[in-house]
Amino acid sequence: MNYKISLLPPGIELETKAVLKKVAEAHRYLAELKGVASTIPNEEILINTLTLQEAKDSSAIENIITTHDELFKAELYTDYVISASTKEVSNYAHALRKGFKFVRKNKILSLNNILDIQRELEKNNAGFRKVPGTTLKNNKGEIVYTPPQDYPTIFNMMENLEQYINNDEMSDVDPLVKMAVIHHQFETIHPFYDGNGRTGRIINILYLVIKELLTIPVLYLSRYIIQNKSMYYELLQEVRDKNSWERWIIFILDGIINTSKETIFLVENIKILMDQHKKKIKEESPKIYSQDLINNLFRHPYTKIEFLIDELSISRVTATKYLDQLVEIKILTKEKVWKNNYYINNALFELLLKGKDNYHV
Repeated sequence: MNYKISLLPPGIELETKAVLKKVAEAHRYLAELKGVASTIPNEEILINTLTLQEAKDSSAIENIITTHDELFKAELYTDYVISASTKEVSNYAHALRKGFKFVRKNKILSLNNILDIQRELEKNNAGFRKVPGTTLKNNKGEIVYTPPQDYPTIFNMMENLEQYINNDEMSDVDPLVKMAVIHHQFETIHPFYDGNGRTGRIINILYLVIKELLTIPVLYLSRYIIQNKSMYYELLQEVRDKNSWERWIIFILDGIINTSKETIFLVENIKILMDQHKKKIKEESPKIYSQDLINNLFRHPYTKIEFLIDELSISRVTATKYLDQLVEIKILTKEKVWKNNYYINNALFELLLKGKDNYHV
């Protein structure tokens, strides 16, 4: 509770024997994930579907709850009446994609970029906290930690974090160890009034892209954090109370390993489903088959006529005919919102809904 935040890098040996052993394992699974992701013919398929998955799970940590159905409908229709929670989750997905475009181009993560991500999340221009009074409490309402209270300190700490993220000369530790430190420091600074947790989790994945450990943002720790939520907060606080970095770093590395395995499963099964759909369309509706059509069906778990018109450069009549044929051969099911039709890729929806533990091919 009386922890005094220090500038980075931490003045302690981070790469213990146990940490380095876990680092090697985490790198192995990350490399496998990077390779598997590269086998999907269009990167937008994974960026779209997995970004929405992460948005849903990350927001759930903050008790912002929506369903896959609501989220996919929100992607279909900008004027669809959605819940406040679904809107917040959709904002998260857009913030993540926007951040990814920036870091892919610039290979850095700037303070302005972090501010922009939080602005996209919260849809306000509040920026870093300027008014004191922010405290972090446990489930009993007891104050467990008080982050920096004044704007100059917060800004100074965030500038130091920006330098630590982008300047490898400040620390020569492994990038995965560094990511764990970055995440802890950001959550400890707690620089915003709202959206700190979600912004911090976006920073994680963008850092992996900057370090070229992944080509596209497909590894998300949010589900792992949900499954281990009490341990996550306990270890965050343990570093503050006892300067106990090893357990925190190993926890994050375990998250990378477990999440890599889950995502490898997901990507491999997306590829299997794409091959199954391709075979079925070629056999039963060969005249409409194209790789662009397959890509569309997996880029959008819920698709619509306008998506086909834009992405396949075909007429409305042709797009309607394609979708109706896909319904006939049971690739898609047709649903309606108001007077608008949309089409669900049921096999993909089931995979995304059930995940590794409950899905069977």
